[in-house]
Amino acid sequence: MTTTTLQAVLWDMDGVLVDSEPLWTVAERELAERYGRAWTDEVKALVVGTRLDVAVPAILRHFGQGTGPEEVARASELLLARMGELYAGTQVLMPGASELLASLRAAGVPVALVSSSFRVLVDAVLAQGVGPFELTLAGDEVVDAKPHPEPYLTAARRLGVSPARCVVIEDSPSGVAAAEAAGCAVLAVPSVPGVVFDPAPRRRVVRSLTGVTVADLRALVP
Repeated sequence: MTTTTLQAVLWDMDGVLVDSEPLWTVAERELAERYGRAWTDEVKALVVGTRLDVAVPAILRHFGQGTGPEEVARASELLLARMGELYAGTQVLMPGASELLASLRAAGVPVALVSSSFRVLVDAVLAQGVGPFELTLAGDEVVDAKPHPEPYLTAARRLGVSPARCVVIEDSPSGVAAAEAAGCAVLAVPSVPGVVFDPAPRRRVVRSLTGVTVADLRALVP
């Protein structure tokens, strides 16, 4: 009898669990308009999956704006306030996400939510019945954000599992980098135009979670 070595599955939130990237694009487009600029797929690909303190300076630099503490704080406040309004609506799960979560629960595999979004936005999603998760970790609850491995190392440590025996589900370059730096296997599901991943050892690339099984995730773990 074979015993699986898959100890946990760690989920990103935006663009992986919930279809919230279009909401971010609304808020980001409105921010761009304040500076008289157009929001493009190029800018989106540049900042997808990053925490506000990384994304906002990158956006401001791209638009030729100042990146001092006051400018960054103001733009961050605008984005976070607008996202709070947009998240108040019903969240739509990404295709296949609900089915895979149910399969993992049935198989007894622990699941955690590890997001770059701040706790206020993570809680807005959880409040709509998404989950349940053994652990949730928000972007403002770690010192170093993705692509640093701290978020996934922290989640694995709190779950009491080995990062090497976890699979991370991610859609962004920063998230994939964070997961692999932590020693996790990765299921990459790009959701934003311009973001492309190549298959690699312990990394599988799929177009959506539809049809992904627990066995597929187990196959990524030694």
